[in-house]
Amino acid sequence: MTADRTCARGGPMQRTAAWLRHYRFGLSVAERGTLVSVGDGIVWVAGLPSAAIDDIITFEDGSRALVFDLNPDLIGGVLLHATQRLTAGISAHIAHGSLSIPVGDALLGRVIDPLGKALDDGDDPRSQERRRLERRSPPITARDFVHKPLNSGSKIIDTLLPIGKGQRQLILGDEGLGKTSIALDAVINQRGKQVYCIYVLIGQKRSSVVNVLEILRTFGALEYTTLVVAEANALPGLQHQAPFAGCAIAEYWMEQGRDVLIVYDDLATHALNYRELSLLLRRPPGREAYPGDIFSVHARLLERSTCLNSEHGGGSMTALPIVQTQQGEIAAYIPTNLISITDGQIFLDRKLFAGGFRPAIDIGRSVSRIGGAAQHPRIGAECGQLKLDYLRFLELEIFTRFGARMEAGLETILKRGHILRELLKQDRLEPFAVEFHMAWLIAFNDHLLDELEPADIVPILAHLKTQYPAGNLGLEDSREAWSRAVAGWLQ
Repeated sequence: MTADRTCARGGPMQRTAAWLRHYRFGLSVAERGTLVSVGDGIVWVAGLPSAAIDDIITFEDGSRALVFDLNPDLIGGVLLHATQRLTAGISAHIAHGSLSIPVGDALLGRVIDPLGKALDDGDDPRSQERRRLERRSPPITARDFVHKPLNSGSKIIDTLLPIGKGQRQLILGDEGLGKTSIALDAVINQRGKQVYCIYVLIGQKRSSVVNVLEILRTFGALEYTTLVVAEANALPGLQHQAPFAGCAIAEYWMEQGRDVLIVYDDLATHALNYRELSLLLRRPPGREAYPGDIFSVHARLLERSTCLNSEHGGGSMTALPIVQTQQGEIAAYIPTNLISITDGQIFLDRKLFAGGFRPAIDIGRSVSRIGGAAQHPRIGAECGQLKLDYLRFLELEIFTRFGARMEAGLETILKRGHILRELLKQDRLEPFAVEFHMAWLIAFNDHLLDELEPADIVPILAHLKTQYPAGNLGLEDSREAWSRAVAGWLQ
């Protein structure tokens, strides 16, 4: 009676019977390799003749590695997970299939590693879908022109260096100049704008990771953000896969028709990690000891950021890769590679930072090649010649240091330039709405601030920030309405 009930319910006896009915005698062949050596996150394996690049090697102790290099006698791999029992002589097998990560809305508000394991207090994210970390970028037939603005909250960026959804805008500069702050401002400014965000931290100290996490939590940005973290003490293989894991998560949302912002912090550390792995795998070094395919690695990653056309969902993935320079040298190998891959760059200068100009963006050496087409036409009309006028002011200011006498017209340009410089200053973690940009641009263009001293601009901006929401004005309202409102707010 018990056996009959078990079979009726699909219990063990029924499953065993079904297995026996379908069982066929035959020869089963499985490859088996042997771990030759392990160290510095690298494994060398003998055997496994069918192994291919990006296959996963599993060891009998539970460790895993990714095939990274193929030689006639040995397979070179990078460790993804290692136990204390991993040692030379243990057996290895190939788990055919590519590295993947869970994707979907379950990852919002979570902190995970590049394999999808939870690093916060919760359980591992559960998702019915997984995505390969390495995928082809969308074909040209699936792409659309960048045509929608992505407002970062920065006065300089949103007016003079606009970013469009689907754009790749590089942020570069020396250490400690505020690159991460600009990226965090952009993430915080997406609150309520239906933009999902992914922040990838590569090789960062734990204190830096905690700082980013606390900032996002404080400003309420964690609920629409996923943090992908490979700390400095993580295996080099995980650090290498971190940006590709973040890109796979973002790509899923983009193909669902959503807008996504992804930050890679930073790709200079990622390049150093790849150089370390390559040299340990005995690949020949090239320029600055980097392997010759480092350009391909970053191009493969960043080319996946784009704006899809309506036939493919109309989603977008905007990338803000960060790269650290040494002594402001943007002609180094990795910065020049990334400049050529991306659609523009935001360069932070140490002299501007030391002079108190924050954010220390060098407007002359920064550019957005395609963002102007996505900028709101009302903002674009107000900016007009703003960048050229500011650069002309900087050139004229140099002559004043030598005591050169200026004509009355040039003195007016200098005074307005000083006012504009104060207007462009902005504290970190204080993003502004695009309507606020409209307010101060009109105030400057209508000469409402010409009689003020530069020291008066900060309190005027603080007053303007409290006044402009009261007018209920949007960018679609007429300029005359904006002019009247701004003039009234400044009285």
